[in-house]
Amino acid sequence: MLDILVYEEKQQAAAGEAGPCLEYLLQHKILETLCTLGKAEYPPGMRQQVLQFFSEVLNQVQHPLLHYLSVHRPVQKLLRLGGTVPGSLTEKEEVQFTTVLCSKIQQDPALLTYILEGKKTVGRKEASREATALPREAAGIKNEEQPHSKAPDRGAWGARALSTQLPAETEQPDGGTGESNLITSLIGLCKSKKGRVALKAQENLLLLVSVASQAAATYLVQSSPCCPAIVEHLCQLYQSLPSFLDPADIAALEGISWRLPSAPSDEASFPGKETLAAFLGWFDYCDHLITEAHTVVSDALAKSVAEKLFVEILQPQLLHVSEQNVLTSTALLTAMLRQLRSPALLREAVDFLLGTDQQPAAPEDSPHTLGGHLVRHCDHLSDEISVATLRLFEELLQKPHEQIIHSLILCHLEGRPYVARGSPEPESYEDTLDLEEDPYFTDGFLDSSFQPSMKPPPAPVTNPDGKTAVTEIVNSFLCLVPEEAKTSAFLEETGYDTYVHDAYGLFQECSSRVAPWGWPPAPTPLDPHEPERPFFEGHFLRMLFDRMSRILEQPYSLNLQVTSVLSRLALFPHPLIHEYLLDPYINLAPGCRSLFSVLVRVIGDLMQRIQRVPQFPGKLLLVRRQLMGQVPGEQLDHQTLLQGVVVLEEFCKELAAIAFVKFPPHGPHLRLSEPPEGHV
Repeated sequence: MLDILVYEEKQQAAAGEAGPCLEYLLQHKILETLCTLGKAEYPPGMRQQVLQFFSEVLNQVQHPLLHYLSVHRPVQKLLRLGGTVPGSLTEKEEVQFTTVLCSKIQQDPALLTYILEGKKTVGRKEASREATALPREAAGIKNEEQPHSKAPDRGAWGARALSTQLPAETEQPDGGTGESNLITSLIGLCKSKKGRVALKAQENLLLLVSVASQAAATYLVQSSPCCPAIVEHLCQLYQSLPSFLDPADIAALEGISWRLPSAPSDEASFPGKETLAAFLGWFDYCDHLITEAHTVVSDALAKSVAEKLFVEILQPQLLHVSEQNVLTSTALLTAMLRQLRSPALLREAVDFLLGTDQQPAAPEDSPHTLGGHLVRHCDHLSDEISVATLRLFEELLQKPHEQIIHSLILCHLEGRPYVARGSPEPESYEDTLDLEEDPYFTDGFLDSSFQPSMKPPPAPVTNPDGKTAVTEIVNSFLCLVPEEAKTSAFLEETGYDTYVHDAYGLFQECSSRVAPWGWPPAPTPLDPHEPERPFFEGHFLRMLFDRMSRILEQPYSLNLQVTSVLSRLALFPHPLIHEYLLDPYINLAPGCRSLFSVLVRVIGDLMQRIQRVPQFPGKLLLVRRQLMGQVPGEQLDHQTLLQGVVVLEEFCKELAAIAFVKFPPHGPHLRLSEPPEGHV
């Protein structure tokens, strides 16, 4: 039968008309009969043959067929036969059938409303349809509906089809009726245990949601179960995750893609690994759908993910009293952020975490957004929760969305209220206080035997672009840790140049990410007559500074995470961030603190503690060797203090490297050779 139809069409190609065989097929409802035989599986295996025949007819016959009632009604019936039972014997034929349908819809989006009509819709329209369509078919196809042209008529028809839907259909999409259609069939095939079938079904669904027609995309959102079905499967996968997942295992599972959803075989196995890989694979697929879909579908799907997964499921777990729930959900949200790429879903995630209000917070304000509660989690009694939440914020800071850095940092720094008013700003760093004359530097250890390791060299001449004395900034951080607390000079591969290389790559990546945001190259000059106003660094920076001030008392893993987040912040090429976090010579307003002033106070505390630790240099060197894996680990007295000193030294070198690559003293090209210790 197929060969006859194809041969006939070739013969009729010159005339561009449907032949008598095709007319007979449509008028006598041959496809309806075949569909009935396939449903009954009579003879056995008939369903498979019918699916293949439908696929071949729709694929090989060039004459448009799907808009005929005698074609799209059996197509709908066939879709209802499969896709809902996992492990069906006809999965391969079903996915081939949906591939042809999605390709036809891609070519002609107006067909979407025909194929997606549910059983109840067909029943409601059947009487009126047959009163018009069937007499026209009986009168002959030749004069009733010519092949669709690729003119704008299709889009206009699609818009009319959308606007003439019955109210009941719009209010109650087919997704709520339990009836199967193309969408539910594809979702069912996406769950197949056969990898190739699932992948092909996902590709077909991706083709479907990327339709170019505005009317078809709107119909897909308003009158089909598309978004609810996709997000429902995502939520089911999330809720099937075991509650005992280790955050370290979640963080270590990388490289999950919807095209390769199974976990890499070379990674260590752990309980729940396959379930976690399945969830992250489907989340990555949802993210890819949102990226590729029509804007109407993209926005609706992103909002659905935010509402159903983020708000209804994740938020209660993040705010739960159970520490295990908080820990696991935080690690899972971090993993999702790591995979998130689509702008629409990122926008929803940022609104979910930080809210839409970007006004600066007051010190006494209680958290009014989820982000406020998460900032508190960074200073949690449980170190594990603190580390996991800090990882979440570090991942968030790497996302290309300006509201993130603005809500957390910039809204509090605008207007530079941290700078003392009343005295003119110095023209160069030479005119400011020397390091030893800084009141923060000597505060707290006047009676100690501390001496700076080396006086910074004289500042260079001011550059025409105003980026002056970068060498002094770098050396201020390099010389901050006293010589008796330094150990990197005794070991190889811990030089300053390593940090310069790493910082350069990270800074280039950060700069390209924020380039579209149009940040100014320099801070706005202060008006010396403007009255001072109270300065609050914001809950996020206050938490980081408080954590940094306790670096000598905190676990090693927590210190690493705190310094990692601060380094991410320092990399942002905004003049206010650079000034507040990386300028040691800033003239702070009374009661204000900066990152450098916090570090200075930590050094003062360190110098007092050193006096109470016997054989401090030897123990410090041993701890560094342990951290580097050069000697076996053994418990020592004051181990937390000694590990904190090692982190402090490395963090100061990292900050110096970041300052160096942001404003290199010899032009845009870096000199990456190793400078002498304590100098650039």
